[in-house]
Amino acid sequence: MIEDIENKKFKQLLRETIKSKDTEEWIDIYFTRPIGLIIALLCRKLGIHPNGVTIFSIFVGVAGGCMFYFTSFWYNLLGVCLLMFANFLDSADGQLARLTGQKTAIGRFLDGFAENMWFLFIYLAIAFRLWNQFIPGLDDVWSIWIVVMALLAMQSHSLQCLLADYYRQIHLFFLKGKKEAELDSYQQQRALYEALPKEASFVDRFFYYNYANYCHRQEKRTPAFQKMMATILERYGSADALPSEIREAFLQGSRPLMLLTNILTFNVRAICLYVTCMLNCPWVYLLFEITVMNVLYIYMQKQHERLCESITKGGLE
Repeated sequence: MIEDIENKKFKQLLRETIKSKDTEEWIDIYFTRPIGLIIALLCRKLGIHPNGVTIFSIFVGVAGGCMFYFTSFWYNLLGVCLLMFANFLDSADGQLARLTGQKTAIGRFLDGFAENMWFLFIYLAIAFRLWNQFIPGLDDVWSIWIVVMALLAMQSHSLQCLLADYYRQIHLFFLKGKKEAELDSYQQQRALYEALPKEASFVDRFFYYNYANYCHRQEKRTPAFQKMMATILERYGSADALPSEIREAFLQGSRPLMLLTNILTFNVRAICLYVTCMLNCPWVYLLFEITVMNVLYIYMQKQHERLCESITKGGLE
């Protein structure tokens, strides 16, 4: 892809920068990714590194998040536009990395960090916005209760995205192999952190330490998958040697769960955020995060663990 970008048509480049239709939402395939690719191609011509695009998206997304502090429809609409642009940039950085062969672990970490920063400011903006507003149906203002709701929503959001991202990478790993997936382990990343020389920069230490912990949090929540992978490695030496019928059985069980991983990432929660803020009831968004999204998260986690248990017992033992 890197050598002959100029000779390829836009549609061909778009297909090559989409990881898998199994793991992509239709709104991304037909809307976000095409716009992201236009930005990526422009950045390539300008010599901008993918990580530079990601860092720029942080500032754009944070500015967008701050707009949701205001009750004005027009400020909220500006927030929607800025957050959408940040999301286009988030798509563009990954596409640019694949186009130019500049995929890095730091880039993957920055990608997740960027979205976390957007939503941190969104939750802060909503909490400050509602602090002195009356709770619907009551004579009391939200006060500290909106902070509690925002904290619960933020924690829920973090766990949902953590696991949704992991399940996507697992699916890509079984679908396309290690080269196309970003399925890193805590053990590997911790070893890289401990192998850093004494003169390593603070940035490097911060990245490897936090990325190792990120992987550890994913692994702690997926015991059945960890057991399945350990059994595969013990029996076959590597996942590449896994019989095709076992691989396909896993993919068939995992494919329906990709819909849930998509719901639990950006688009659905962003649409809910946009609508509730412009209707001046952002507390509904927080409630949606804490209830509906958590129910989907729990269901997804239990279904994936059952799938891994069935594969382990049915085909590996």
